Amino acid sequence: MATDLYVGGAVYSPAAPDATALAVTDGIVVWVGSDDVGRALHPGARIIGLDGRFVAPAFVDSHVHLTSTGLALTGLTLTSAAGRSDCLALLAAAHTASAPGDLIWGTGWDDSAWDDSVAGEGRCPTTAEIDAVVGDRPVYLARVDEHSALASSALRARIPGLADAGGFHPAEPLVAEAHHLVRGAARGLLNADQRRRAQLRALDHAASVGVVAVHENGGPDISGTADFLAIADLDHPVAVRRYWGQAVAAADEARALLGTLNADALGGDLFVDGALGSHTAWLSRPYTDAPDTTGIAYLDHDTIGRHIAACTVAGIQAGFHVIGDAAAASVAGAFAEVAAELGTPATARCAHRLEHAEMVSAPDMEILARCGVVASMQPQFDAAWGGPGRLYEQRLGVDRAAGLNDFGGLAKAGVALAFSSDTPVTGIDPWATVRAAVHHHQPRNAISARAAFAAATRGGWRAGGVNDGLTGTLAPGAPAHFAVWEADELVVVGSHAGVQRWSTDPRARVPALPDVSPEAALPRCVQTFRDGAPVYSAEAAG
Repeated sequence: MATDLYVGGAVYSPAAPDATALAVTDGIVVWVGSDDVGRALHPGARIIGLDGRFVAPAFVDSHVHLTSTGLALTGLTLTSAAGRSDCLALLAAAHTASAPGDLIWGTGWDDSAWDDSVAGEGRCPTTAEIDAVVGDRPVYLARVDEHSALASSALRARIPGLADAGGFHPAEPLVAEAHHLVRGAARGLLNADQRRRAQLRALDHAASVGVVAVHENGGPDISGTADFLAIADLDHPVAVRRYWGQAVAAADEARALLGTLNADALGGDLFVDGALGSHTAWLSRPYTDAPDTTGIAYLDHDTIGRHIAACTVAGIQAGFHVIGDAAAASVAGAFAEVAAELGTPATARCAHRLEHAEMVSAPDMEILARCGVVASMQPQFDAAWGGPGRLYEQRLGVDRAAGLNDFGGLAKAGVALAFSSDTPVTGIDPWATVRAAVHHHQPRNAISARAAFAAATRGGWRAGGVNDGLTGTLAPGAPAHFAVWEADELVVVGSHAGVQRWSTDPRARVPALPDVSPEAALPRCVQTFRDGAPVYSAEAAG
């Protein structure tokens, strides 16, 4: 058995808070400690110098969309657009640069951040304005939340009966059913090779930022079966756990669907509602900036309950996309009812999960904790849209916006947290995710850096059904999933002053993490390892 002994670094391990070295044998961490002891205990090991770098458990991104992420990495992204004119100019550049007639798939426009001080700049481009740029070319431009989209006439024309679908508008963004139809039509214009290259590109990028496992969130409306099945056939060292978002009503139906799609679970983007930016998140009270709507409920309460019960009986992890408070209340109520019928232990054993969980009341948090539900959340949402005058306040007003993405409240209630990007909605950037959770725009909703790091590492494995107490750590017996980072100062900082005074005391034996304060430079990934084998090297990547 060959052993690799890494020395001369700073190793983040609960087993040895002051560790500078770790030993890996056959893909397993077998020891952590000091350099001299490591050399003495492993005289025949291959010695690998860390040159003072920081070594930590690799990250897990618990909510991704690989194909659309890969397309965004090298295709049309509209995140830089400051208004309608910018959006159209970026589209025109993509039209000129790409092969005639090919689909243009773009993403990332965010009208909530557009400059409306100039007439017409704060509104979305119309269908006619898009056509004027691209002619008869199919164009699909998803809003940053991927729950609405602009589409050219050429793409719209491919969908019989589109005008009769819910959420249709002839000139403005399409939402709800109309959006699902146009997204499906755009997907159909991607060939198998384009799709595969996009998926591998996304996984390569994940490895380059210290991620060794992702959870693909697919479903009939978000990705389609061809895309979902193709991901199962990928040959890539980054692990992919695949969630299919389709409701079932019985255990046999759940087992059959899982087998047909070779899926790992029946959840993820199983839409209970939509998104705040597209005014489709399901609220208990109307939107502040759209008082004629409370959003959309895609699943009724009974359907939610049947899905939870069916998956629980079958022993399959279930889950839902939940953003609005009305959606969260319906799901929490259904969990309580299923737990009363089947028993709380049976429900908790499946580690069912909620994606996003942005607006969860304190009573609903208690139900989710009791039922063992995992909250898969995206701290970068708050960094992008929290704070004065931003999207959350625009949609909900100051009071409701202040309670969004309450990581602290959920953690205190006992809900297990897993962090993710929801890429391409936000980028795969784990340290930015940790920073956003620690520096929430409402300090009472924040958590400590240690808790945030755990949610982005060990929490991701737990959300994927691996809860052995070791995976996602660097302790003897754990799988050697780790990354090596160039990091500036390592610090120990708590979530508030009292915690900080205790945890920075050397007697507390708390391992340090890179500084994630807003002004600090975030770590740079040098190498990523899964099961002790390298999956990314910055030097090799050039």
